Formats: sequence, C-alpha cells, structure tokens
Amino acid sequence: MITKLIVDSIDKRAGYFLGFLLLVMLAVPALNLWVSEDSAFHVPTYVMALLGKYICFAVLALSLDLVWGYCGILSLGHGAFFALGGYAMGMYLMRQIGTRGVYAHPILPDFMVFLNWKELPFFWYGFSSFPYALLMIVFAPGLLAFAFGWLAFRSRVAGVYLSIITQALTYALMLAFFRNDMGFGGNNGLTDFKDILGFPVQAQGTRAALFALSVLLLGLGFLMARVLVTSAFGKVLVAIRDAESRTRFLGYRVENYKLVVFTLSAMLAGLAGALYVPQVGIINPSEFAPANSIEAVIWVAVGGRGTLIGAAVGAFVVNLMKTIFTTGALAAYWLFVLGGLFVLVTLALPKGIVGTIEDVLANRRRKSTEHENGDAVPEPAE
Repeated sequence: MITKLIVDSIDKRAGYFLGFLLLVMLAVPALNLWVSEDSAFHVPTYVMALLGKYICFAVLALSLDLVWGYCGILSLGHGAFFALGGYAMGMYLMRQIGTRGVYAHPILPDFMVFLNWKELPFFWYGFSSFPYALLMIVFAPGLLAFAFGWLAFRSRVAGVYLSIITQALTYALMLAFFRNDMGFGGNNGLTDFKDILGFPVQAQGTRAALFALSVLLLGLGFLMARVLVTSAFGKVLVAIRDAESRTRFLGYRVENYKLVVFTLSAMLAGLAGALYVPQVGIINPSEFAPANSIEAVIWVAVGGRGTLIGAAVGAFVVNLMKTIFTTGALAAYWLFVLGGLFVLVTLALPKGIVGTIEDVLANRRRKSTEHENGDAVPEPAE
C-alpha cells in the first residue's frame, strides 16, 4: 500500500528531481574525498559544507511550503522549529565533549562551569545517547507545533493573525534562550563540538557524510511531502487553502487536518536544524530571530509556492545570492537586494521561478495540442 502511494506520487518532474539529488549526494562527496586538490574537479571541504548548509535550508523551505503552499498557513515562526532541532543536536554534541573541554569537566559543558552551575539540569539528562537526542530532535518541535496548533486552529485563528502569533512565538523563544539561566548557553549558544557518533566533526570524511545525509533528508522529505499532497489528504489540504469555510461545511474537521500537517512540517524543520548544526559548528539564539523565518518565506515565494521543488530551488538561489552579496564591499547592499528580489517576484513572477516555468511549459503543450487538433479537423463543406 505504501509502495503504491510512493510510486503513484512520483511523476516525471519529481523523478528528475530525485535523480538529481541522488547524483549530487554521490558526486559531491566523491569529488571532495577522492579527487586530488590540484584537479579542477575537486570540491573543497568548505564548499561542501556551504552546500550542506544550503541543503538544510532547502529542507526548511520544503517544510514551510507544505503548510503555506498547500494548506494556506503562512507561518512566520518556522525558524523556531528549525532552531529547536538544532539545539537538541547541539546538546548531544556538547555531552560528547567530556573532559576535552576548556575546563575538563567530565559532565558539565564549559559554559555551565563558567557560570558556576553545580549540576547538570534535568532536561540535559539523556542527551549523551544519540537515539534519545534523535527522538528529541523531532519530539521537541513536534510537541511545540502540536500544542500551538491545537490552541490556534481550534480557536479558528487564521490569516494574518496566525502569522503574527507565530512570529511572536519565535521571538519569545529567542528572548528566553538568550538568558544564561535557561541552561542553553545564553548569547554564545552551544559550540566547540568534537565528535558525532564517535567520529570527529571536523574530519573530512565526517563532513562528507553529513552532506550526504542532508541531501538524503531533502530527498526523503520531498518524497514524504509529495505522497502527502497527492493523496486524498492532500486534496483536502488544498480545499482548505482555497475555501476553508466550504470545506468545513462539507463536514471535514479542518482543524485536525491543519494540526497534522503543521506538526509534520515542524518535525521536518527540526531534522533540518539537527543536520545544520554539526556542519556550521554552532547553534545560538539568533537562529530564533523572526527575520530568519521571514527569509524562509521569501525562499518559498521566490522558488514557487505550492510546488515543493520550487521551495528547495528558492532556498538554494536566495542563499547563494546572500553568500555573494554579504562578501566584501557588497555586504551593505544585501538587504536591499533581498527586498528588491521579493518585490520583483511578487510583481513579475507571482508563481515563483518553478511555478512560472511550469505555466510556460503547460501553455506550450496546450497550444501544441490545440494546433494538432485543429489540423485534424476537416474543413467544413461549402
């Protein structure tokens, strides 16, 4: 049954995208590990790490497109779920340091020793185990999304009001995590990671494996989202997006559908954050900043809302531009470029890059079909 759902959900375009991801997952690590640094085909480790960060952002954009593009829930706080997953991974990595920290304490992380903490807080228990950390990576953002969604959707909060509340949520979390007494490293966050599953985080092979896992997560996340939106459940989501009141009047429990997709989306964002942290080497409260969640909305809008592939493309394109425009003399102009890009897409490409390409190809196919049918119709008799 599950296999049939997966096969039915993969059309030609989805197959090309998954094939491309498979090629990237195999080629980039291979070109980094096994091609000489003197070769023009060698992919430097720093480039691979940068691409891995882009891929994690693409997974975040995919999770946002699932709720915004298909269910009409404009979340301006999805960065919170991303950051929670990142903190869960960061806590695991901090517990692996042990006596190799600056203060060589066998249990307490360095920042706790510096702040004169006497014992490990209870919510850090279990993070020395990777399975427990993996559970918390999906459970923490999933629980927050479920609790928030249960209250908001059952109260029928929607539209701009829901967007503002999600933004307030991530801002409140940012302020809380900035506090030293919260036990998450305060302003400095969590850093100085050593090992992950016994492998050195900075080792070239470990970085290649993390990159491959990030691409694999994007492929599996895309496949999961594709199965979801092409199923009967997905058709109800689209109905909710286009006409929520009518869908409710037809007897569907709209709030339940919203709650399920919102929670699944948060879990996917948490997994993206977890793979992001060991590749960038740090997680701090700035990841909760509302601006990060707003940027994620721009990624989806640029790539194409409601296309899934477009969300990933938009995340990659915008972050590549950000890397270019935040380097050297161009750094002062990045926010102007980002704002101009959003305005340009809104006015000239309202369906985003992928959505516009799809429309162009569909129009060409339609015109070609009309032309062929027109040629086949006999001339009327005089």
